[in-house]
Amino acid sequence: MTITPSENIKKEVDKKISDVIRNRIILQKKRFHANDNISDFINPGELEHLQKEVASKVRDLLKSLVIDIENDHNSQETAERVAKMYLREVFKGRYHKRPNVTDFPNAKNLDEIYTLGPISVRSACSHHMVPIIGDCWIGIKPGDKVIGISKFARVADWVFSRPHIQEEAVMILADEIERLCEPKGLAILVKAKHYCMCWRGVKEPNTSMINSIVRGDFRHDPSLKQEFFELVKNQPGGLSCS
Repeated sequence: MTITPSENIKKEVDKKISDVIRNRIILQKKRFHANDNISDFINPGELEHLQKEVASKVRDLLKSLVIDIENDHNSQETAERVAKMYLREVFKGRYHKRPNVTDFPNAKNLDEIYTLGPISVRSACSHHMVPIIGDCWIGIKPGDKVIGISKFARVADWVFSRPHIQEEAVMILADEIERLCEPKGLAILVKAKHYCMCWRGVKEPNTSMINSIVRGDFRHDPSLKQEFFELVKNQPGGLSCS
């Protein structure tokens, strides 16, 4: 008897699709922390089932918050909207594969640094699941390969679209860029507001966090590092601005 993929999914969904995906990850002895991408363990068609499961859990959460989701016209479809938002938008970097990026040979042997930014980045604090919103600047000293400049924005969006702490997000982005184009030097700076600090807790709306990472020639050559930070500072929306 042949079992079709849809029958296979139904059979596994009966177990609860999140458990099925989690068990695959555990069997491969891989991590599934909040900022890990787990798309390799999600089979075609399973994301739809996971979205339905998440919606069911969000409904339970709303009920536990004593919200009348049966009669409140504003909340009747909130669970479905939240589940879709998490899996396909704000946390898409966990559940979807990295955007396709084509590299090209550095035919002219370019070795001058260039910067891109500000690139808007949006994430969520993995401690409270509230937004982190800010700007990212990337500095590159090319190696043997180059990629289109728009691809840096796409990869940054994919990396940041997961629950994070900012320090780890920048490290993950640096790792991805190094894998993609193997630059001689890489510098990244992120300035962001954390709504876990603006909206709750100490409620400091004007406080931002700034962190950076430098690798390769930017780390070994202080003049290159200084040039990167000066370029960022002098760009519209740079560090000299609020």
